[in-house]
Amino acid sequence: MASRSHFHFQFFFSLFLLLLFITVTIASQCKNPPVIFNFGDSNSDTGGLVAGLGFPVNLPNGRTFFRRSTGRLSDGRLLIDFLCESLNASFLSPYLDSLTNSKFTNGANFAIVGSSTLPKFVPFSLNIQVMQFLHFKARTLELVTAGSGNFINGEGFRNALYMIDIGQNDIADSFSKNLSYVQVIKRIPYVITEIKNAVKVLYDERGRKFWIHNTGPLGCLPQKLSMVDLQNKVLDGHGCISSYNDAAKMFNEGLLHLCQEMRSELKDATIVYVDIYAIKQDLIANSIKYGFSSPLMACCGNGGPPYNYNIRVTCGHPGSQVCSQGSKFINWDGIHFTEAANSIMASKVLSAAYSTPRIPFDFFCRG
Repeated sequence: MASRSHFHFQFFFSLFLLLLFITVTIASQCKNPPVIFNFGDSNSDTGGLVAGLGFPVNLPNGRTFFRRSTGRLSDGRLLIDFLCESLNASFLSPYLDSLTNSKFTNGANFAIVGSSTLPKFVPFSLNIQVMQFLHFKARTLELVTAGSGNFINGEGFRNALYMIDIGQNDIADSFSKNLSYVQVIKRIPYVITEIKNAVKVLYDERGRKFWIHNTGPLGCLPQKLSMVDLQNKVLDGHGCISSYNDAAKMFNEGLLHLCQEMRSELKDATIVYVDIYAIKQDLIANSIKYGFSSPLMACCGNGGPPYNYNIRVTCGHPGSQVCSQGSKFINWDGIHFTEAANSIMASKVLSAAYSTPRIPFDFFCRG
């Protein structure tokens, strides 16, 4: 009898979350969605890695919503996809994918898997993404002046929403180089400075609307948990690596301070800081409440419990296995979230409860 009651609770709670997301999404739609430019890493890459480097991202990636691989590292939509939908805007096409949307009338996505703020082996660090934007803007305005078609004009760039979601790889790479916690923390100001520089360049290009995500609990990722010697690590009450999460929180504090500083410095800019860490931590800490099982285990991977992650056999490659119900998992491939988790994240972001200041996402609608 108890198991049946539990099933009913899970079913109705999941239904409630679905209805909540639908309600928030519909309420947030606008007739004139803004042009959107996004800068980031794999958390918001909508196919840039595949388009730019030809790197294969195979099924089962994309199986839930798109029914095919689109280059997204998830079984379906990412958080940024849900946010675009909430504004009645089209999904963002990767800047490097000229075959998808040659005019990019709704904006462009410069995010690339593996990107960081500090330059490294992946050739698309944040400053490179900003340089790509500058080239894109200059060429687009040339075409507008020449009367070549329906491209984003100067007003479109001025009223655009500039989204930044990056920093996770900077922290992860630091730990992968066996730097001590103190050494990792010392690198954070340099990461923050790169984000500040990016915002200032975009501001100098007359961008005035910024939406900036902090980073999630790095120490809760199945990839990290499976690749370190946990006997030498302190785990928190949820089974996550404390030092990794503490470093993420230090980065987030620095980013929050930066956003506060820039609001004072850039008087006519709207700069919204979004606490993605708190949202993801809540999903993991209260996974049963949200209808998820095994919050630290990947749906798609190799190795089985407790983490189902093997760096030699990652999701989509020969030997990997995938769960039958991604909706029961928070984590998709050891690093990225499932569509089910992303949809709940989106509902929380759209509530504005995790935003500083508490400006709703549809504030950026045009008219």
